[in-house]
Amino acid sequence: MIKKIIVLLMMLSIAHFSHTPHLLITDPSTWRNSSVWNHHATLWDILKPGSDFYDAYSYGFDLEFILRKLAHISFFGILALLFYWNLKEIRGRFLKAWLLLAAFAFLDEIHQAFIIGRDGRIADVMIDSFGGALFLFFLYNFRNKKTSKVSNLN
Repeated sequence: MIKKIIVLLMMLSIAHFSHTPHLLITDPSTWRNSSVWNHHATLWDILKPGSDFYDAYSYGFDLEFILRKLAHISFFGILALLFYWNLKEIRGRFLKAWLLLAAFAFLDEIHQAFIIGRDGRIADVMIDSFGGALFLFFLYNFRNKKTSKVSNLN
């Protein structure tokens, strides 16, 4: 039960930050901005070919950008591990955890596109998915090294 609560809290934390308009990693005072929905946006506006969802970033490559992308990789990497932790030990567990993570990342970016002062980007879905894959890769290697050490001792 505690595992499910932890993964849910992580998902809610990510959703909270996605719901915060004009969020700046470098300015903690922006972490509590009141959210404003863009009531004129529609799912089609967001996902139609040629929309901003598929465009490159419109802001520069600065400290804020780097910290924001590192936060994406870290938070979604941890979430991937939490998804993995909550899945039964069966074949394909790593892949299932990554697919759950990628689906959540996609939905999170769509959510951001409806918040004034935020934007959803398919590029962020890829960065989030990369973070999940990276953390799962580290876990996979860690588990294999641990298993090989135990078998070498026998």
